[in-house]
Amino acid sequence: MFDAKNFLANTPHAPGVYQMLDAVGTIIYIGKAKDLRKRVSSYFRAQVDQPKTAVLVKQICDIKLIITQSENEALILENNLIKQHRPRYNILFKDDKNYPYLIFSKHTFPRLDLIRTHKTPQGEYFGPYSNSTAVREILQLSEKLFLLRNCADGFFAHRSRPCLQYHIKRCSAPCVGLISVEEYQEDVQHAKLFLQGKNALVIAALTKNMDEAAMRLDFEKAAFYRDQIQHLREIEAEQHVQKGHGDFDIIAAFAQEEHVCVQLFIVRGGKIIGDKFVHANSAASSEEVLEYFIEQHYLNVDAAIPKTIFVSHLLKNDVWLSQALTEQAATHKVHIRPALRGIPLNLMKLASHNAEQALLAKLAHQTSLKKRFESLENILDLPLNSIHRMECFDISHTFGEATVASCVVFDENGPSKKDYRIFNIQNITAGDDFAAMHQVLTRRFRHAKEAGGVIPDLLIIDGGKGQLQQAIDVLQSLEIQQVIILGIAKGPMRKPGLEVIWRAGAEQPVDIDPHSPAMHLLQHIRDEAHRFAITRHRAKRGKSKQTSLLENIEGIGAKRRQALLKHFGGLQGLKNASIADIAKVPGISMALAEKIVEVLR
Repeated sequence: MFDAKNFLANTPHAPGVYQMLDAVGTIIYIGKAKDLRKRVSSYFRAQVDQPKTAVLVKQICDIKLIITQSENEALILENNLIKQHRPRYNILFKDDKNYPYLIFSKHTFPRLDLIRTHKTPQGEYFGPYSNSTAVREILQLSEKLFLLRNCADGFFAHRSRPCLQYHIKRCSAPCVGLISVEEYQEDVQHAKLFLQGKNALVIAALTKNMDEAAMRLDFEKAAFYRDQIQHLREIEAEQHVQKGHGDFDIIAAFAQEEHVCVQLFIVRGGKIIGDKFVHANSAASSEEVLEYFIEQHYLNVDAAIPKTIFVSHLLKNDVWLSQALTEQAATHKVHIRPALRGIPLNLMKLASHNAEQALLAKLAHQTSLKKRFESLENILDLPLNSIHRMECFDISHTFGEATVASCVVFDENGPSKKDYRIFNIQNITAGDDFAAMHQVLTRRFRHAKEAGGVIPDLLIIDGGKGQLQQAIDVLQSLEIQQVIILGIAKGPMRKPGLEVIWRAGAEQPVDIDPHSPAMHLLQHIRDEAHRFAITRHRAKRGKSKQTSLLENIEGIGAKRRQALLKHFGGLQGLKNASIADIAKVPGISMALAEKIVEVLR
């Protein structure tokens, strides 16, 4: 039993981080405090604010303190420790990726490029953008509109004639002097205005250039400017949020039934240039959720911090957070405030509505998923809530080539993609699906048993009785008995709904309605396993097609491989050569020539 009274008596009045541990020494909660003694003592009052806190306190067996020099340091340290240890009772938003930016390099002829950090390379940045696909589309559009180079510096410096990009009208070929520095810089300025959303200024400048070109009777150039103007007007017509100015972020939270959703709008130049939606399981209030999100989204993550962050709820630690974000931003002061009027208020209403709708859709999906689990448990005569983890295995190959096996995992929340695994199958007869299934299941469950890994409640095999028997044999040999095994055999003409479900130990197929929620669940996990397997198989097969057979021969490095291909004019000539002919190539011994012939033939 944790002696809270004695611990608090020795706890200092100082800023820092506290880590709560359970009976086995696992960190179950990490928090920050301006005053450690006051904050930690609040957990051990006679009455606590939330049921979650009461459950947490019952599991505390030890508390570790880390005293920091400042409150901001405690905030940043807490954020790092949460991401490192992922405590059970902390709210952890999974998506902390770096956001893509567009950068103009500092060159005489600047290059426009995509980058995921705004701290290292030198240049002028635009972003962040939440969708890398959209950024690449902007890149391609900028090349098409403004003919900016996208080649690497080494390639650019050694050109003697224009490359393909010039001939397909995607570059003005500054590398060979087909455009002056002044003209190229004008295109760069137009591109920057375009990225800032100031299309009207770009159109005005292009219109002026078009008129001047027409006056000079340079109609080809005038037509080029006309096409640029037309493309820009089409883009302008597609953009929906046009009003207002300023750079700020909108963050709205919505909580219900121990679930929370946060919607972020990234607004630059008065336009929504990106958004982000995250979900977490927590009974915390919307205010707490917003604080956690702001910490994890901005602190020590490569996300640009605007001057103003509008939030949907008043925060207790808004001043503290503002100071920490100001220190992180380094170049400007950051304000966290509610949206009270104008465009920020309208966007906040939109973000709040999106968060609410997304959470309601998530809850509806989980309700539907729960019904599917219950339906399957009922059909299999299992107790309610007995299936928590399902694993499905599938084999994919092309006539035995590049054989892989997939393992996908479903839990109560649906697909658990972090637990997906792919296995490369080796040392079996090509095309032997039974041997492939036996190998992958042996590897999966032997490792789980030896390393104390997770064992699924339900194992699903994509295949008929033969594949099902392999699963039975593997689990029996490993003495794993608590797993229910099903096999999904394809029906006539491979039509969905006509599958035959076999259960280990049963002589007859499982009687299951093809339109039942249980069948939909089995089809879902089977299709996901097939998708995952075939995607990885195609990637592996494509890679093998690009690999020379010579690369698999020990003793044949890049130089010898190049000498062989050059001597015989290619791989086909080498295949037709005799051992004696191959041995004549400098650096190739008779023994190595014999090995080459053996591999190639």
